[in-house]
Amino acid sequence: MPHDFNGDPPSELSADEVALLADMPELAGVGQSRRSFMITSAAGGIGLFAANLLAQESALAQMPLAADAVTAPIKAQNVVKIALQINGTPQTLELDSRAVLLDALRERLGLTGSKKGCDQGQCGACTVLVDGKRVLSCLTLAATLEGREVTTIEGLAQGEQLHAVQAAFIKHDAFQCGYCTPGQICSAVGLLGEARNGHVSHVTADVGKTSTRLSDDEIRERMSGNICRCGAYPGIVAAVQEVHSGRQTAQAWEFATETQLAAVRKEDGHETV
Repeated sequence: MPHDFNGDPPSELSADEVALLADMPELAGVGQSRRSFMITSAAGGIGLFAANLLAQESALAQMPLAADAVTAPIKAQNVVKIALQINGTPQTLELDSRAVLLDALRERLGLTGSKKGCDQGQCGACTVLVDGKRVLSCLTLAATLEGREVTTIEGLAQGEQLHAVQAAFIKHDAFQCGYCTPGQICSAVGLLGEARNGHVSHVTADVGKTSTRLSDDEIRERMSGNICRCGAYPGIVAAVQEVHSGRQTAQAWEFATETQLAAVRKEDGHETV
């Protein structure tokens, strides 16, 4: 018995189908395998579609490519000319009036240390200093910085001499993947300047005091705009605190003894076990 493409025996014709074929000889053979007929029709349709697609691709491939189709620069609109200092070097830029500082630094000047994370001012990876104050470069229009001084992560070190915050970050292992680190360091430098100028924060215990001594909680609050997805926050706080206080804040990890745990439970009002 003949089989169709799937190896199944041909479908049996109904009485009506036999009568129809008897009246219309030109349909002879069509009803021998309806499944085979459908498969053949579908394969033919797909083959025709593929042939048309290949013909279109071949025609496109043979079309001449304009010489400047790939290399043509994107034309800026509403171009503005600004003069500013970037890492101590005078720069004059002609930019689209809508260009943000982050894009100008990375794409026009090749200063790729400042990272584009969320591009919405939420993660802090793009933090730089403008006139010593930390700003989010992804939300700062470059056109507003005429005559200003911008410092990026590339401009903190003096030659081979690292900035104190950079050295402290290395010492305290205050980074893992490193993506947020440039923004973290620039933010920390700005934070230290704010502390020296007597700026208070949300967790400052007494805003009437003139002391600039920061607690770890204050450092955490002031750095809260900089996200570290690796979770290197303890090292970051230790690094900033060491530079701020001038005291060594090396981590000292140890397991609590049973006696110490019992004392903590007693203080918390729990029975020892």
